[in-house]
Amino acid sequence: MEEVVVVSAVRTAIGNHGGSLATIRPDDLAAIVIKEAVARAGIDANQIEEVFFGCTNQAGEDNRNIARMAGLLAGLPTSVAGVTFNRLCASGLTAINAAARAIRCGEGDVYVVGGVESMSRAPYVMAKQERGFAWGDPLVHDTTIGWRFSNPKLKNIFGNHAMGLTAENLRELEQVNLDKTSRVEQDRFAVQSNLRAISAIDSGRFDDEIVSVEIPQRGADSIFFDTDERPRRDSTVEKLAKLSPAFKQGGSVTAANSSGLNDGAAALVLMSASKAAELNIEPMATWVASASAGVLPETMGWGPVPATKKVLSRANLQISDLDLVELNEAFAVQALTCVDALGLDESIVNVNGGAVALGHPLGCSGARITVTLLHEMVKRSKDHQGKMTGLATLCVGVGQGEAAIFTRD
Repeated sequence: MEEVVVVSAVRTAIGNHGGSLATIRPDDLAAIVIKEAVARAGIDANQIEEVFFGCTNQAGEDNRNIARMAGLLAGLPTSVAGVTFNRLCASGLTAINAAARAIRCGEGDVYVVGGVESMSRAPYVMAKQERGFAWGDPLVHDTTIGWRFSNPKLKNIFGNHAMGLTAENLRELEQVNLDKTSRVEQDRFAVQSNLRAISAIDSGRFDDEIVSVEIPQRGADSIFFDTDERPRRDSTVEKLAKLSPAFKQGGSVTAANSSGLNDGAAALVLMSASKAAELNIEPMATWVASASAGVLPETMGWGPVPATKKVLSRANLQISDLDLVELNEAFAVQALTCVDALGLDESIVNVNGGAVALGHPLGCSGARITVTLLHEMVKRSKDHQGKMTGLATLCVGVGQGEAAIFTRD
């Protein structure tokens, strides 16, 4: 089977809900990173087999197969096909893994992959009435996040747990260490995430991975957005301790130790190793293995644990073989739970901050953490740290986890 390599990886800076990227359509946002990833790879776009892209909402401007729309907007030839993947929070990583498997199977040599989400531009939706002139006010859903049009049968079996409540539920699992996931620990972890992100921004650690987004201004020159806008410089444990629980009376999850509602896009170019050698392109890293796993919907944050164990087994690796880990921080309690359950060294997890600080643009996040992971692996390997092995993993709403392993010699 073909070996799979990554030859370019880019992302936008992450915008806050209603922030700098709120005026940019998600299909335009995706097109920006697709175009940049292809340019950095230095390939003829006619060599691309398909665009595989993740997107979670798909209720508004991101509807009707955004992967195809964005590929066309990016100027790719009409012969390049496109398909959109939706595994909620892990959609971007699912797209990466699907393309890697296609390359391994010999179905193509070059794929553009990634993910996008504009939570700012998520529309309000309502169902059609089952019969004409139905009485009563229609129910309108905000599609930014959470359940909509849920099946009563599924609700009766598992309940419709808000994401924040699934985070609170984690501490009720018998496998979870209550001391290591306490409110104090969650706030400490959140502050650490912010400090790491601010340090990465200030030191230019993210510069190589971010593509600037031009944002037109009414009656003025355009501005260029290239810096993650969620990280808080003033984040302290003392300040976070003053916040009330956001989802449950007496709970431990707050707005500050949770990820945000955000906008962003990320894209990578995957290629067979033989094609990269033919084109004399130096890979950033090698894709090694992937895995997904299902868990109880009400404790969806547990998903990275079985997914990581499965992918390590497939790669014939142990936790101790990992040099870097990007574990999406949907919530601090969720990240701490997984770090403890897997026996991870926190010093190698989200070394440049995670979603609690940077934000969580749903369909983008799986690709975003992979982009950040690969750029950090490149930097460290060039700093004479030798071969690097990295893990990217996320929890997924309705109870799943996804993971992938990458190496760089």
